[in-house]
Amino acid sequence: MKLKTLLITGLLFVAVSDQLKAQFTLPELPYGYGALEPAIDKETMALHHGKHHAGYVSNLNMALKGTGMESKSLEQILGSLKAASPAVRNNAGGHYNHSLFWKIMSPKSTEPSAALVKAINKDFGSLDIFKSAFADSAAKRFGSGWAWLIVQNGNLKISSTPNQDNPLMDVVTEKGSPILALDVWEHAYYLKYQNKRADYISSWWKVVNWQAVEELYHQAKK
Repeated sequence: MKLKTLLITGLLFVAVSDQLKAQFTLPELPYGYGALEPAIDKETMALHHGKHHAGYVSNLNMALKGTGMESKSLEQILGSLKAASPAVRNNAGGHYNHSLFWKIMSPKSTEPSAALVKAINKDFGSLDIFKSAFADSAAKRFGSGWAWLIVQNGNLKISSTPNQDNPLMDVVTEKGSPILALDVWEHAYYLKYQNKRADYISSWWKVVNWQAVEELYHQAKK
């Protein structure tokens, strides 16, 4: 009887220990795959979320096994990548970047608030100047990568990263708190726009969720 009790206790301990380890999951979209049309088509969204993002999540969970980083949050992992493998870096970045990307888009067209426009005007001159500079950064990112609007030392700044890197990583040069992100990997737009990245960028502004961007801005300023 005692042996049976010990075995059950041991199994429960292992089960609880496994639950304490980070097992990241694919976040649900706050809208349907076809909700962002015509800016982003339904087929692209289905592949982008259901295949590409899902792949990053699955690969991240596998890459973390045995690293001692299993219990860390995603942000903690991103901030301690210098000693991590390329697999952890790429997949942690892929998971974070896409999770943010889905959040800052919406099928309902919105406009930035007066308070956010004031902050943008202070650091860029005007909303139009900012949009032009951000679009230029996204268009000029060679190969695959991301364009970002970040809060850095209390100010707004545009940056760009290759692959699945982002400004929260301890291994990147331009660090800050991301509040707006644009994916310029080909899988994000090629089915609809082919090689016309500039057209994709132009259409993308129509689905930016400025309310979500402003919420992230205030969080970053705290």
